[in-house]
Amino acid sequence: MPTNGSTEARKLRSRLTHPIIDADGHWLEYGPVMRDEFRRIGGDAAGEALAAATDRVPSALRMSLPERRRRRVGMEAFWSSPSENVLDRATAMLPRLMYERLDDLGIDFCVVYPTAGLGFHRTQDTRLRRAICRAYNVFAADQFRGLEDRVIPAAIIPMYTPEEAIEELEFAAKQLGYKVMMVGGLMRRPIPALAEEHPDVSKFIEWYDVVGIDRELRVAPSFHNGARSILLRNSPSNFCYNHIGHFASAGHAVAKALFFGGVTRRFPDLNFAFLEGGVGWACMLYADLIGHWDKRNRKAIESTNPDKLDLGALLGYAQKYGREALVEAVRRGEGLEGDSNSKLTGGLEDLDDYFRCKIGAKSDIRDLFVPRFYFGCEADDPVNAWAFNRKANPMGARLNALFSSDIGHFDVPDMTEVVPEAYELVEHELITSDDFRDFMFTNAVRFWGEVNPDFFKGTVVEKAAARALAPPAAAAAAG
Repeated sequence: MPTNGSTEARKLRSRLTHPIIDADGHWLEYGPVMRDEFRRIGGDAAGEALAAATDRVPSALRMSLPERRRRRVGMEAFWSSPSENVLDRATAMLPRLMYERLDDLGIDFCVVYPTAGLGFHRTQDTRLRRAICRAYNVFAADQFRGLEDRVIPAAIIPMYTPEEAIEELEFAAKQLGYKVMMVGGLMRRPIPALAEEHPDVSKFIEWYDVVGIDRELRVAPSFHNGARSILLRNSPSNFCYNHIGHFASAGHAVAKALFFGGVTRRFPDLNFAFLEGGVGWACMLYADLIGHWDKRNRKAIESTNPDKLDLGALLGYAQKYGREALVEAVRRGEGLEGDSNSKLTGGLEDLDDYFRCKIGAKSDIRDLFVPRFYFGCEADDPVNAWAFNRKANPMGARLNALFSSDIGHFDVPDMTEVVPEAYELVEHELITSDDFRDFMFTNAVRFWGEVNPDFFKGTVVEKAAARALAPPAAAAAAG
């Protein structure tokens, strides 16, 4: 039976004083139904796009290992969905069953992301990309209709052009009622010089574009990008080699670009989530942003300005300690213009890499990074504790970790064990009960609720979310 009232997750949830919000569950779209529905919704273009998108992994697995090596095709996941645990497999396939089982999982409210649809927004052909994203969003909205008080799906938003992004955002939000948007952050684009000079080669070598959006629709964008089977994660024989760290790598690239692009400066009330990569990379990025600013801010880099090199003093040291050949080279002034042997600066708009963020002090980095970025963390990752370690993070920061169950995927052999596994951080005294509340509930409320105060309206966590979002005095008065 789907519910039995005896799971450890249910017992744990009964002891807590706060709800649990799953910020990143997954469902397994059933191919035959999706195929028929996509053709009904989007016609031949949606059907063609779906066939191509869903054949990518099987195509790689049909190849022999020597052929993957010859073509340098990365090893893909096999046996990647629950099988032995039939109940969990059915739960991932059937939204109504997922809804019915949430109490057994210890979860009050769940946001569900695609599985097959995770890469639809990266379809290269514009006509097919727009058709498949539209078909998916209509399809998923229909599959989860009537479950909105506890389970809601995420829409997928193509980001190759501002026009298509805005059109799909508005359609998904206004026509279909979506409140969660999964936006693309690593868009594959051709390199202009190769396309012009070597068109036959250009289709094999691309660059990855990182983008940002605004908040007109009261949407907090979430990025669920991966970097598997590209660049340094492209083993033809080992899926785990390709898989480990790929979400973190993609999240690192997007978060770094948003920060350096000044997006959090220009949109101070907009939140961003980077899912399934954990928070370890975010702690490192936060520290690196501060460390690099210390050494490379506009004032600091003047210490390496070639114009400030005292050639006379350097020649004196060379004459005292160097050999004759070195002395003569220094006397001629050769090779003394920095590590690049040049005074060139690449025609930069501003020599301060942080100029778009307008950083005047380290605290500006904290204020533009820490409140705006949220990080999806799976239950079995002990590094989640780093987010709450004020002693380790610069300026006593606590980063915003979001509980992400990842139910429906191979790394969750038993859905009922996810919440208890997350609680092990408390049992092992790596985080406090208050930290756990933020991890499992409050951070998710702030991520969506700060941008859209009505996000949790009509859900089972509406009252608890309202208390969490209320100013401290109001929350205390409400009890």
